[in-house]
Amino acid sequence: MTYHPDGQRSAAQQALHTVAEQGPDDEALHTLAESRVLLPDPDPVEEAAEPPRPQALSLPVVEQGDGTRLVPVFTSADRLEQVFPEIRHYNAVSLGDLARGWPSDGPSLVIDAGAPEEMALTAQGVRDLLATA
Repeated sequence: MTYHPDGQRSAAQQALHTVAEQGPDDEALHTLAESRVLLPDPDPVEEAAEPPRPQALSLPVVEQGDGTRLVPVFTSADRLEQVFPEIRHYNAVSLGDLARGWPSDGPSLVIDAGAPEEMALTAQGVRDLLATA
């Protein structure tokens, strides 16, 4: 489990723990929506001499053997590295902003895959639970 240097879970990790233990909780979902998460970036853009122009964020979609499509996000670099040790780059985004722009027919979202508090949401669940929190 990933802890802050002072031995405590991050606010996002504590919120995930609360939801995993007690089910949907308005305060925990609000904390998650305001938290920054890390999106793995397997193909980072090379740094250019001039600042890049703003562009749409590309979601790292993983397809499982059964055809299920999901986007993994992580509450810490340590948790990301546990699942994807080969990925060294990521994009930090607000989970609520990500949820508000989530496509209605999009993939599922998995927060902290492999952790005891892992949370998986369908595309509609992302929009319902996080975008409104």
